[in-house]
Amino acid sequence: MSSVDFKPLAGLRGAQWDPARLPTDMIASVHTLTTVDGANITGYLYRRGGERAVCCLMHPREILATHYLVPELLDAGAAVWVQGSRNPGNDLRLEHELALLDVDAGTAFLKDRGYEQLILVGNSGGGGLYAFYTEQANLPPSHRETHTPAGRPVKLSKAPMARPDLLVLVAPHPGQGLLLMNSLDPSVTDERDPLSLDPALFPFSTENGFTPNGATYAPDFIDRYRAAQRARVDRIDQAARDMVSARMEARARVKAGEASDQEQLMAGWQHIFEVPRTDADLRNWDLSLDPTDRTLGSLWGRDPFKTNMNGVGFGKVCTPESWLSTWSGLSSKAGVLRCAPVIEQPTFVVRYTADACVFPEEIAAIFDALGASDKDQATVRGTHHGQPLAAGEPSGQALAGEAIRGWLQDRLVT
Repeated sequence: MSSVDFKPLAGLRGAQWDPARLPTDMIASVHTLTTVDGANITGYLYRRGGERAVCCLMHPREILATHYLVPELLDAGAAVWVQGSRNPGNDLRLEHELALLDVDAGTAFLKDRGYEQLILVGNSGGGGLYAFYTEQANLPPSHRETHTPAGRPVKLSKAPMARPDLLVLVAPHPGQGLLLMNSLDPSVTDERDPLSLDPALFPFSTENGFTPNGATYAPDFIDRYRAAQRARVDRIDQAARDMVSARMEARARVKAGEASDQEQLMAGWQHIFEVPRTDADLRNWDLSLDPTDRTLGSLWGRDPFKTNMNGVGFGKVCTPESWLSTWSGLSSKAGVLRCAPVIEQPTFVVRYTADACVFPEEIAAIFDALGASDKDQATVRGTHHGQPLAAGEPSGQALAGEAIRGWLQDRLVT
């Protein structure tokens, strides 16, 4: 069988459904909802009629109304709800604590519609979002998060936050912050200069083990690299907190009537900053690291001199608030691995064998950390979104759907 041509898979590229798999009796409706803090979100409800259970699909940054799991879940006997956040496609505004209120608006709507069983299906970055929601929904309202990492108040205690009954995680990375920390190029020496370079840490240098046909990194380089990635995140965290502090101090001066013109400007200033070079996970170039069926390259492409410098990528442009809540591997609370120990709901985990951003060691850590006594997992041949590895092979998306239906068979309320 011939190989399949490479196509970028970042975000939800390639995750749309096969129309031929949709049931002919499917009913679709579009709904606009309002969150407890007044934001508006849009969702899509798919059903065949008479379902007592509903499966929910949501990604914090993307909305794909035609997600490939919709027909698979309908075939299982559940209705399917697909929704977006209040700011789809916008890294500048995404704070996961606020996105939990968006999830809440959807689950409250579904409960009001009479659905008895709530199943959260977290795909890719949706896994971290739904794990965070499940953690908070399992807590008494008074014990929920009260502020974002940047200090913004959030009304989780005022939200009903219906507890999910089941959780399905499909190709879940440990969290968007940890995903980015593993992909961050630590050879950047100056955040204001995308071309700044520490040669000793540059992952795409032949001196450090890289070739265009694949890399072989020495263990001591990997150790230094990982430590430097963490240190870079820590520096950006501190800079983000300094930006927030400067604005809040200026606002206090304005409130007290003591602000200078410059302080008044600072009080209203929303910092926006670039995070250069965010496509440098060593595992994408050295395939001996946590080996799988994956091919050379990342979700963004196979030439790191292009993808690492591209204007499009994970966490490229942020505010201090979005960085700390979403993209910081040290400050973000929205991670499957962090939330897993308090998830007691029955959970099913699906891993794709050629995934370029979710690796076996990470899936194993997530599965082991899950607090649920009823948990199971499946391994499916396919890329991050289940595309076949070679022409003529079965769709990994359909195989994942089959595995999920098998797990739901004795658990779904029908």
